[in-house]
Amino acid sequence: MGLTKAKLEIEKEVGMSIVEVLFNPSEYQLTDGASYSEKKIPGLDGPILQYISGDATELSLNLFLDTYVPPAASSLISFGMPKQSTDVSNITKKIADATSIDGSMHRPPKVTFRWGSLNFEGVVTKMNHTYTMFTESGMPVRAKVSLTFKSLISLKDTKRKSPFESPDRTKYRTLRQGMGLWDIANMEYGDPDMWKVIARENGILNPLEVRPGQVVKLPAL
Repeated sequence: MGLTKAKLEIEKEVGMSIVEVLFNPSEYQLTDGASYSEKKIPGLDGPILQYISGDATELSLNLFLDTYVPPAASSLISFGMPKQSTDVSNITKKIADATSIDGSMHRPPKVTFRWGSLNFEGVVTKMNHTYTMFTESGMPVRAKVSLTFKSLISLKDTKRKSPFESPDRTKYRTLRQGMGLWDIANMEYGDPDMWKVIARENGILNPLEVRPGQVVKLPAL
């Protein structure tokens, strides 16, 4: 089995632009994360964190492009290979198109990076290209391209596997040791500030005076 080359598939208004790399990357980095907001609750020493959403996965990698053909080797080039050096910026410009709005799509194109088991579909959020070798005429023939992608995830794909229980019906919950009304509010409604609604429903004047084993009513929203 021959060497599998990495490639970029750049969505076009019609069809697809494919950029095959000459040298596979030596590494790539995938970054995942989550976003939180801080909620300040009266009576607590510090804020509690409220989960907002997961962040899109980021892919970072470097590509090395080389279109240089040594003069002495031009007569030995195999059939189908270029016989002389070409401008490497012709390739970097194709990649740079991934950051520009394309025709009637009114948005930058989707880009898929394929290599081995990795099929990463997303958009290019950052591109840096550095030219490292030139011919005597000044034509660039080698370049390093640093790319950062952000994944494209549909709402259907990102639906939480364990969503909050439906807040549209009345429920009852028993407080456990170390649990406050804001914890219940965050778990049930997705917002710790909703502790006030629970307190009002249960006639609780001071949320710090609740005790383990106490049953609270969670009103429907």
